[in-house]
Amino acid sequence: MLLSLTQWLAIHLHGAFHVFQYLTLRAILGVLTALTFSFMVGPAMIRRLSAHQIGQMVRNDGPKSHLSKSGTPTMGGALILMSIGVTTALWSDWDNRYVWTVLIVTLLFGLIGFYDDYKKLVMKNPKGLSARYKYLWQSLVAMGAVWVLYRYGTSPFETR
Repeated sequence: MLLSLTQWLAIHLHGAFHVFQYLTLRAILGVLTALTFSFMVGPAMIRRLSAHQIGQMVRNDGPKSHLSKSGTPTMGGALILMSIGVTTALWSDWDNRYVWTVLIVTLLFGLIGFYDDYKKLVMKNPKGLSARYKYLWQSLVAMGAVWVLYRYGTSPFETR
């Protein structure tokens, strides 16, 4: 069984670090971990995306002020998803079904965004994924999350 950093500390240090069981401390450490990870990985990721010329394609029919965005590195959501993943792996309670539900929904929304960027960059379609299909897939993911939360709620308070 895999353990998060919090669980490992609780087992192996026999209560010396009981303070890591407090949700508020883990939330603060999670924010600091995500921020540090973003500062460490972000600049290298932006340089790499710029070197591979993975930049924003701007539609000609949009506002003229958006033309300056042309070539701006896109796929910044990947950095956010990596930060969330690392932070969740280190500081969350892996036995909590709500943590898994939120993480899976976040990753699936990220996958929708990745496909949108893929259509823009690789398939050279400046419109990307149409709004109709974005909303469709996001709604299906959201309905799946609602079903999981309703189905596996253990008390009436959790399903109201």
